[in-house]
Amino acid sequence: MSAPATDRTPTGRQRSAVGLVVLAVLGAVLFAAFFALGTWQVKRRAWKLALIERVEQRVHAVPVAPPARADWPRVNAADDEYRHVRLSGTFLHEKETLVQASTNLGAGFWVLTPLQTARGVVMVNRGFVPPEARERAVRTAPEPMGETQVTGLLRISEPRGGFLRSNDPAGGRWYSRDVAAIAAAHGIAADAVAPYFIDAEAEPGIPRALDGAPAWPAPGLTVIAFHNSHLVYALTWYGLALMVAAGAVFVWRDERRRRGSDNARHADGPPHAAPAPHTDADRG
Repeated sequence: MSAPATDRTPTGRQRSAVGLVVLAVLGAVLFAAFFALGTWQVKRRAWKLALIERVEQRVHAVPVAPPARADWPRVNAADDEYRHVRLSGTFLHEKETLVQASTNLGAGFWVLTPLQTARGVVMVNRGFVPPEARERAVRTAPEPMGETQVTGLLRISEPRGGFLRSNDPAGGRWYSRDVAAIAAAHGIAADAVAPYFIDAEAEPGIPRALDGAPAWPAPGLTVIAFHNSHLVYALTWYGLALMVAAGAVFVWRDERRRRGSDNARHADGPPHAAPAPHTDADRG
């Protein structure tokens, strides 16, 4: 007759110590990463709101002179873009460039014309024309001649071409307002042209139509819009961090439950073996 077994059978329900450490480290890394990304988006949102406020102030400020030639190397988007400026000069209409555009008036072209000023050449976006008005001869509005005053918003050059399309100076196809490349295509020295262009605004008192036909080009179509979804991004990252924390709490509570169940089972001791039945041999 064999002796009753006294060894406890392993339950296999508790997680291994190594597995718990790995889960803890992974959870801590994910929580820290998601929380850091959320905080970064909060900072980005504050920066974007400050930028929008600065731009609004620039756009509605009294027009000032654009950056002087000596200041051209220091012109940048953060400090100068959308600055309300006013300058005077003579348009070089024979060096006009058409740049493809999509506006609330439809698809067509921006009319970019060099303005010869006392400080050098400044490219001016005189406005939008539809495809049927791309030729200067068919436009009804007279071209400004002689000394002309231009008021508008300073914009930074766009040297990278358009979306999925590169400028083709040799073919005369332009998809972005790349000031340096446009100037070079017309034989204007690089050091003689400003690194920005001016989006001309609509001058009061100038009719928008002549003899029943639109007076192209149409200025004043600058769209000022900033994508600002940083709050949504921040909430998303913080939400993921909260999910990781909630998962860690669940694992911790589940592990406590498992250990409590095993401890209770071990406290009860091994099961008692039933007494062996008597046989005739035992009686004899």
